[in-house]
Amino acid sequence: MLSLFRIRLATLIAIALAIPVHLPGQNAPVTDSNLGRILGTVTDIKGDPVPSATVVLEGPDSNDRMTVVTGENGFFQFEQIKPGIPYHVHISAKDFADWTSPTITLEPSQYKIVSNIELRIPPKHTAVQVTYQPEQVATEQFHALEKQRILGVIPNFYVAYDHNPEPLTAKRKFALALRVSVDPVTAAGILVVSAARQAADSPDYGQGWGAYGQRVGAVAADGFSDIMIGGAILPTLLHQDPRYFYQGTGSTSSRFWHAALSPFITRGDDGKPEPNYSSLGGDLASGALSNLYFPESNRGAGLVFEQFALGTVERIGAALAQEFILGNLTHRGGHIGTNSANSTDPSGK
Repeated sequence: MLSLFRIRLATLIAIALAIPVHLPGQNAPVTDSNLGRILGTVTDIKGDPVPSATVVLEGPDSNDRMTVVTGENGFFQFEQIKPGIPYHVHISAKDFADWTSPTITLEPSQYKIVSNIELRIPPKHTAVQVTYQPEQVATEQFHALEKQRILGVIPNFYVAYDHNPEPLTAKRKFALALRVSVDPVTAAGILVVSAARQAADSPDYGQGWGAYGQRVGAVAADGFSDIMIGGAILPTLLHQDPRYFYQGTGSTSSRFWHAALSPFITRGDDGKPEPNYSSLGGDLASGALSNLYFPESNRGAGLVFEQFALGTVERIGAALAQEFILGNLTHRGGHIGTNSANSTDPSGK
């Protein structure tokens, strides 16, 4: 009886050893027969194949990475791919945007074709860099000054219609003064003013063509000395801007006082307001020089201050005319100006 029990026990043990036991969570070993394939064709959006594209198969482990290059037909293939592992296909090619597939997880022995691989041309981003170049702006503003004429005829170069223009360099201050001095309209004005003084018999040159010629010379000398000293020499030495700065907006009262005070207050080359030593000094110097060529009966300190007072009054009247009348009649860059200062500084100041 005992021997029969032993025989049966041995038989049961042998059967138990012969039957494989699969525990929960234990995977079957991967064999070559379980490995799969991933393949596809790389094309552009027109359906044409993309050769020489780099195709990378990448898994979660750094060791699960393969790389191939497409042939002329755009075809690629990865073999012996382990099942149950999430992969991604990354594709890059010259002149195309990169492409990445959704997650691909193979079943054992699966043959996976990746479809709809279409590479697109990447969007081009053009960066436009805008820089403010003061010298270039100053050059353009200066050329605009040289074109400013009342009714397109009378020079009106010494008015700034920009609220914050670039300062004039010393070279441009002299160039502007000479430009006004040699303008044909300036010469015509000298003849007209001389004729008016001839009619008023002032200064005491007498009458006749000889006296008229002397008056022409005196008027020309007065104008030239005044514009060169007050518009170029002193502004350069004192770093002041010789232009009238058109306001164009605001109340009538504010515009009136802005214009009336302009012979006494100007801007420095730094843009800050300061006493207008250039204008006042130019009028005094011009009056003093008049003693060199005016008739002896008109010379003296009285002539200096008379010329100074006359020049100052003329500047006030000219500034008021600029602010309320001439701004509307001045051609600027081929257009007649408006009653408001619409020009803005490119720097955004």
